[in-house]
Amino acid sequence: MPLNTNKPKKLYYSIREVAETIGVSESLLRYWETEFPHLKPKTTGNKVRQYTEKDIEQIKVIYNLVKVRGFKLAAARKMINANRSGADQSAAVLESLISVRDQLKDLKLHLDGLV
Repeated sequence: MPLNTNKPKKLYYSIREVAETIGVSESLLRYWETEFPHLKPKTTGNKVRQYTEKDIEQIKVIYNLVKVRGFKLAAARKMINANRSGADQSAAVLESLISVRDQLKDLKLHLDGLV
């Protein structure tokens, strides 16, 4: 789910890049735009979507609520509207925990090699 940190940061990402990064289809991203009014990527004159880092963070929150935690779309929308900072914080905490878990796994492998 996190953006590939090996790539240099860009100002805008295409829908294909975002879909591949998050692990969802492009059509699902377009559908989520209709269901979550706060998700509005910039569009060019010929209707090409351009996502910012902020848009991608919003998509991660939606992904966390709908795909990870199993919320229905209406419930996810309600939670985001009622507790925007809490939903953002929940996604950030989840990412931090995954990162810590990966670091602990690496440390364990290193320590196992010393024994």
